[in-house]
Amino acid sequence: MAENRPPDPGRRSERSRRAIYDAALGLVGEAGYPRTTIEAIAARAGVGKQTIYRWWPSKAAVLMEAFIDLGNRAAEQAGEAAYAIPDTGDLAADLRTVLRATVDELNDPVTEAPTRALAAEGIVDAALGAEFVEKLLEPQLQLYVTRLRAAQEAGDVRADIDPRIALELLVAPLTHRWLLRTRPLTHAYADALVDYTLHGLAAR
Repeated sequence: MAENRPPDPGRRSERSRRAIYDAALGLVGEAGYPRTTIEAIAARAGVGKQTIYRWWPSKAAVLMEAFIDLGNRAAEQAGEAAYAIPDTGDLAADLRTVLRATVDELNDPVTEAPTRALAAEGIVDAALGAEFVEKLLEPQLQLYVTRLRAAQEAGDVRADIDPRIALELLVAPLTHRWLLRTRPLTHAYADALVDYTLHGLAAR
């Protein structure tokens, strides 16, 4: 005879939370951030809007957590290598690899819409902007710092350079082109950024 067990609130909450994440990401991708509402997220997730308000103070907070969860799941599927820039001994090749992967991610409809929404909302909401930097941007920037410091120790990069400034030569132009849509975001552009950063603009 099957044992009758009471429903597990934790499992039910996790199922609801996952449904809310998926609903928020889906709606932002389909309708855009301005048209995404708590009510719409709740309806798609099959929960009451009070459930969402009990867990999050705003739709931006929902989207932030959903996007972090999306990244964590992608990293788990990719394995530990997702948490580090490869160190093959060839700095240029390693940087091209990670910048090309970043181009692919920024061009992916699944991640493009929520990333744009969070970046834009973070400009007008200082608290959200700080959270965006702390939880999403800073961990990625630290990967560059780690790889560039390893290159310094190997003698491949000048010992006096500041890795934080150096990494901005790579990621800032990429972000600028993507945010403002000034030109197409391509692998060729990523490769050019690596070349310009490592070799400069002076005549050779």
